[in-house]
Amino acid sequence: MEDYHKPDQQTVQALRNIANRLRIHSIKATTAAGNGHPTSCCSVAEIMSVLFFHTMKYRPEDPRYFNNDRFILSKGHAAPALYSIWVETGYLKESDLFSLCHVDCGVESHAVTRQQFMDVATGSVGQGLGVACGMAYSGKYFDKSSYRVYCLLGDGEMSEGSVWEAMSFASYYQLDNLVAIIDINRLGQSDTAPLQHHVEKYQRRCEAFGWHAIIADGHSVEELCKALSQPRHQPTAIIAKTIKGKGIPAAEDKLGWHAKPLPKDMSEMVIKELQGRIMNSSKHLYPPAPIEDSPPVSLRNIRMPSAPSYKAGEKISTRKAYGMALAKLGRYNERVVALDGDTNNLTYSEIFKNEHPNRFVECYIAQQNMVSVAMGCAARDRNVVFASTLASFFTRAFDQLRMAAISESNINLCGSHCGLSTGEEGPSLMGLEDMAMFRALPSATIFYPCDGVSVEKAVELAAMTKGVSYIRTSRQDWGIIYNSNDDFHVGQAKVVYQSKEDQVTVVAAGVTLHEALAAAEHLKKDRISVRVIDPFTIKPLDIKTIMDHTRATRGRVLTVEDHYYEGGLGEAVSAAMINESAFNLHRLAVPSVPRSGKPHELMKVYGIDRDAIAQAIRKMLSSSTNAK
Repeated sequence: MEDYHKPDQQTVQALRNIANRLRIHSIKATTAAGNGHPTSCCSVAEIMSVLFFHTMKYRPEDPRYFNNDRFILSKGHAAPALYSIWVETGYLKESDLFSLCHVDCGVESHAVTRQQFMDVATGSVGQGLGVACGMAYSGKYFDKSSYRVYCLLGDGEMSEGSVWEAMSFASYYQLDNLVAIIDINRLGQSDTAPLQHHVEKYQRRCEAFGWHAIIADGHSVEELCKALSQPRHQPTAIIAKTIKGKGIPAAEDKLGWHAKPLPKDMSEMVIKELQGRIMNSSKHLYPPAPIEDSPPVSLRNIRMPSAPSYKAGEKISTRKAYGMALAKLGRYNERVVALDGDTNNLTYSEIFKNEHPNRFVECYIAQQNMVSVAMGCAARDRNVVFASTLASFFTRAFDQLRMAAISESNINLCGSHCGLSTGEEGPSLMGLEDMAMFRALPSATIFYPCDGVSVEKAVELAAMTKGVSYIRTSRQDWGIIYNSNDDFHVGQAKVVYQSKEDQVTVVAAGVTLHEALAAAEHLKKDRISVRVIDPFTIKPLDIKTIMDHTRATRGRVLTVEDHYYEGGLGEAVSAAMINESAFNLHRLAVPSVPRSGKPHELMKVYGIDRDAIAQAIRKMLSSSTNAK
């Protein structure tokens, strides 16, 4: 990195002026809105000024230009300070700030991706550094480019375990293109931060995680310029000691001012005082231009090079088929990357790892950070990202998943070992609530394939589907149901078993689809005909196909799933049919926390196997006959 050149006095004064204008803008905006965090904005004013007008290289007119340095605001409640920076660059108008928090505005209390300068939404603290890790990893290892990644954190979020997961990841992968600036302003939401202003303790903790940690006065433009210009051979943490509410005399370093806008008369008085600190300067600062060395990337038409090659009668687990499909997709496009959380021999992402080792990222047992890193790798449409672990482990990353949905991030997740088919491993490793979790995410897509063909189609479709996509896979081997030339679409169910005499429609997915087909064959011997539908995607659900076929079977429909009753396939069908009084819907699902055992034993004990399906159908038909 270039040697440090101390800025001249005119530059120093111009940076100070920008910092005080950031304070003025932030106070004006939050007072006008009657909402926001002006004291949090004031503590980071010099940090933001130096970052955006001295350190970072970017095009202010094109915030998402792929060669730009990246900035992540992990301390999301300081969003008005970030908006104010973009007013200083000329990208936003000052009048835009006065629409803060308005229902039809583009600037919100905690920033979301409606603005081009926001790569991910913020607000749930402790996540930004993980996203920054994904961006930095992508820059160093995939793009092999010069852009750097800067992440601004608050001292309060340093209590979050996910921050230290990210710290560990960054040092392990030697992300020397990553800088974390920690705003140590001492005060949290309701009380002081645990370490208060003991910056040496923060420094030692960061160093223990393998970071180069520099203590700086967060209100000294000169110290910040020097700290941010130091040579880097490892990830760098700037421990910036600041005063919360700096520039607001009544609120400086005082509790009780978090998330409180200033009253109008007070704001006017403070603004007048801040304006008096702005000195005349003939120097106008411009951000340095980015280095033009990132490769152009196109993620359009990410498709499989050929149709699936599975044969009828062949058996394979859907988790293994996932690994094979992912490796196959990776042969066709070099921007397909895979992440895993030390489970690649279970999820079978190891097949991708072995074939494309330079595009595989081992995130170890840190599922929260894995999801954040996936978001960072996918940002600015640089990569098609697949991240996998056991379905049950995604529950601990739900906060990251919801922020991914809010950020409109395009990430693909695969959860293996779902449901009772996990067997002997027991309930703690059985994903039995994963569909409920992903169904709750806005715009999420849930694939639940049943065989090797449908898995391969799901992987291909997920790569082209916007938003968060989730693929649910199972442990056991099952037979191939579909032909290699069968067509699959998101939100389109497939009828896999039917006749003109069908009396009940059975909707089942994954392992229970195989059980439903076995039940249908068994019932056929007793001259009971049933129709079996594979929804393929649980969200969006092809309710039209399900309802049309339910009408054809006299309104009788049975759902079967390897999932708890709450939030799964049955509830999705039930919710869609809420206004259909002529329908007779029955549901089979796992009713309670299961035991460990052989998969077929567990499915029988908990009432979702072929015998339970056949019995439920007989009961439905018997009830219909008795009702007549």
